[in-house]
Amino acid sequence: MLNIGTKAPAFTLPDQNGEMRSLADYQGKKVILYFYPKDMTAGCTKQACAFGELYPQFLEKGAVVLGVSKDTVASHKKFEAKYGLPFTLLSDPEKNVIQAYDVLKEKKNYGKVTLGVVRTTYLIDENGIIVKAFDKVKAADNPAQMLGEL
Repeated sequence: MLNIGTKAPAFTLPDQNGEMRSLADYQGKKVILYFYPKDMTAGCTKQACAFGELYPQFLEKGAVVLGVSKDTVASHKKFEAKYGLPFTLLSDPEKNVIQAYDVLKEKKNYGKVTLGVVRTTYLIDENGIIVKAFDKVKAADNPAQMLGEL
């Protein structure tokens, strides 16, 4: 996990519509950047839907929500459409941003060790500085937690 007080690594990734989005596009706004393992899975769906429900409140507080996973643009589009997600999903199949934000870790599942995305959320201020960082977050609770942090 990256340290609080450090500059958030710059990135440019395609969103669920195939449009390129950069962290710099959001300068002057607070950014909730959350990393999740996979579209359409139970925990990731709970987290995304909760961010969606609270999204108007995030906007009121001057914040945007960006979700990042290694899923494809097409997968993100299906995820957005199925659940009516009002925020941006970024596709990082090469895992460059996932690695830059230090969220690719060894995970144990039924005794098997694999490399995977650890559910992590960063709060980045208007100047691109990481002001909060949470790893191993609880999917269903994370959106309300982040709203409280604002």
